Amino acid sequence: MKKIILLFLVLVSVTTTLTAQEISKNAIGIRFGDNDGFGGEISYQKKIEDGRRIEIDLGYRDHKDYDAFKLTGIYQWVWNIDGGFNWCAGVGSWSYNKNDFKDSGSFVLAAGDIGIEYLFDIPLQLSLDFRPEMYFGGDYADFRDGFGPDIALGIRYRF
Repeated sequence: MKKIILLFLVLVSVTTTLTAQEISKNAIGIRFGDNDGFGGEISYQKKIEDGRRIEIDLGYRDHKDYDAFKLTGIYQWVWNIDGGFNWCAGVGSWSYNKNDFKDSGSFVLAAGDIGIEYLFDIPLQLSLDFRPEMYFGGDYADFRDGFGPDIALGIRYRF
């Protein structure tokens, strides 16, 4: 875990010299992820300042052992790679409300985020991101051994 944190800090430090691309004031769309259970999310991004934004996702996870609603908040830094290509990194927290039809409960997790996105000339944005998640409290955290990766494809309308 220390290596992951160190790698993240090095990446952020190295890329602070890159010029941030002008990002959209708002973007809304869907994010399809897989976290040991396929789920879709309504995704909203809001620009805070140049090169920084927040992303809020509300979704649902479906798995053979559980069903869960998920609320995510991620603070992201965005850097331009070339033209319409950007990459982003961020940190945030999530909360779940688990409902497996026998038991229900809530738990919280902390997440990192790293991804790549492409901004088309039309107001369309495609993204692919990876979010490692650390779970705290509840049966879900025990079920997942406290850790789980989430890889997702996002499609958003920019305005």
